[in-house]
Amino acid sequence: MTHRAPGTREPVTAGDLAAAVAGSVDALRAGLDADWSVRAGGLEWSCRDTAEHLADDLFCYAAQLGSGITDHPLPLAVAATRPGGSVGSIRAAPDAGPEGLLEIVAACGALLVAVVSTARPGQRGFHVFGAADAVASAAMGILETVVHTHDLAQGLGLAYRPDPDVCARVLARLMPAVDPGDDPWEALLRATGRRGDVGRWRWWNEVS
Repeated sequence: MTHRAPGTREPVTAGDLAAAVAGSVDALRAGLDADWSVRAGGLEWSCRDTAEHLADDLFCYAAQLGSGITDHPLPLAVAATRPGGSVGSIRAAPDAGPEGLLEIVAACGALLVAVVSTARPGQRGFHVFGAADAVASAAMGILETVVHTHDLAQGLGLAYRPDPDVCARVLARLMPAVDPGDDPWEALLRATGRRGDVGRWRWWNEVS
């Protein structure tokens, strides 16, 4: 049995990531008939752009961790579909509606879950915030999923609130200086600039 110091938390798992992606897709299904061309919360991107960006994040984290390359990003071709849109490798077909976007998010989330689940001990992948091991990659995937689902839910007029315990564990892994307080979800939103400008925010993959 592993003994943890008082106040420490269990690590983020592939199961947590799978649940976060499933929760995101379930919440966003309530907005399938909404206008996905509107801005996603406080972002400059549309809801469609943001969903593609989320899928791209999940795919890229899976690809980077799976590659085991830590000193440079994979040479994936990236592009934006319109001026000012998100830049990425994963794009939905032009005629894909919201249902198609959610299918792509779910599929890319499943890829990251699979890679996190099968990564060998010590395996890491490149990221600008430090080479990420399997736990950090799962935490990154959850962070991207919950904050961008929040953005999408704001734009689409939907209710959304992820598991606060998972949010606390994501903060402990990626942003250990952030106090989760009584509401780790609100703390995560503040730390990522969703409750006012916090400047250039970041996380730390190599802190564990």
